[in-house]
Amino acid sequence: MTATVAIIGRPNVGKSTLFNRLVGRKLALVDDQPGVTRDRREGDATLGHLAFRVFDTAGLEEAADGSLTGRMRQQTETAIADSDIILFVIDARAGITPSDRQFAELARRSGKPVILIANKAEGKVGLDGAYEAFSLGLGDPVAISAEHGEGTSDLFEALAPFFPDADDEEEEEAALDEQGNIQRPLRIAICGRPNAGKSTLINQMIGEERLLTGPEAGITRDSISLDWEWRGHAVKLYDTAGMRKRARIDDKLEKLSVADGLRAIRFAEVVIVLLDATIPFEKQDLTIVDLIEKEGRAVVIGLNKWDLVSDQHGLLKELREDATRLLSQVKGVSVIPVSGLTGRGIDPLMETVLDAYRIWNERISTSRLNRWLSDMLDGHPPPAVSGRRIKIRYVTQVKSRPPHFALFGNQLSDLPRSYTRYLVNGLRETFDLKGTPIRLSLRSGDNPYDKKK
Repeated sequence: MTATVAIIGRPNVGKSTLFNRLVGRKLALVDDQPGVTRDRREGDATLGHLAFRVFDTAGLEEAADGSLTGRMRQQTETAIADSDIILFVIDARAGITPSDRQFAELARRSGKPVILIANKAEGKVGLDGAYEAFSLGLGDPVAISAEHGEGTSDLFEALAPFFPDADDEEEEEAALDEQGNIQRPLRIAICGRPNAGKSTLINQMIGEERLLTGPEAGITRDSISLDWEWRGHAVKLYDTAGMRKRARIDDKLEKLSVADGLRAIRFAEVVIVLLDATIPFEKQDLTIVDLIEKEGRAVVIGLNKWDLVSDQHGLLKELREDATRLLSQVKGVSVIPVSGLTGRGIDPLMETVLDAYRIWNERISTSRLNRWLSDMLDGHPPPAVSGRRIKIRYVTQVKSRPPHFALFGNQLSDLPRSYTRYLVNGLRETFDLKGTPIRLSLRSGDNPYDKKK
């Protein structure tokens, strides 16, 4: 039987936009004014390899049963009763409203699994609202932007455990045999600027001229997936179109190609950013790494066309220093020289990819984290705000893929960014989380794990 998913929430939080995103078509009418959706709409949705039936519903509002608004609410309640999973959507930019709290209780009473969606979470204001959603008591909110397609990989991971017939992502995290072989294809996307040599490198990796190559930039348009095996490891490679600066993209087809490449990044696990070693670390290269970090994928830097470099030792040292300086968001990212033309460096590149994948899946025990936190606080205590010192009481890891930590304490909203950077850098150095994105959520209130209370 196909699983059914109901999208609920108050008016104008972006339910219909999310519905359209999941079904892949603009079936539901979308407008800025609230209350556009009245009838329950159904559609067949896919997200990654998950397939399900999704209901778009009218915004939840308090009203008399006989009124139009009351009848719309009844339609929504019917959708909740008929569904297997509930996506409860809030507007992260508007923050939590009394209506959100009231209808969160309705969702909780249904007895169905509830996934809290913080929509419109792009930008600082949106992220702040997403953190506020923790107060609803529905678990960790999934921060997305349904309009821009951001956060779909996080939504996929939240939904996957409820699909018993699908590959369980949580099981996949530890799906390594005693020799360290991955038991299913590891998804690797290769991206970069046009003419960086992505297709040439992939042809060299798989040992055949499978992809069209040439001196012209922009030959690849679609994201092509290829099955490959490297030293007993099953791999699915994604070749993507070259990504230029947005201001230089006028052709509609090129825009679609770049969008297709971004989708490949979202569903990859490790992304190799391929640079042209003769002109490395252009501004667009940094932008691409930033996009990958925001999607939470593991990153490896490949320096292609290494056969064209004369002072290889000196340049490699210089470029690794540049990576440390320019890519602080993935500090410690590995920089590996390769040649798509000769095949040199492919084995070291793949060894580094597997290391990056393992780091991306890293789980650290709560006891080790809190010993680390104690040392960090002793070495550099949090600053005082308005005469009161910020108190940090506890830290735990809430998820991996990428490593995500939650910090508990008082007045954490006043914690300076410089201090959160200090903590993130400490996590990276102490637990050897080099080159992977790190998420740190700040949660004010009592320590929920304190058994003395």
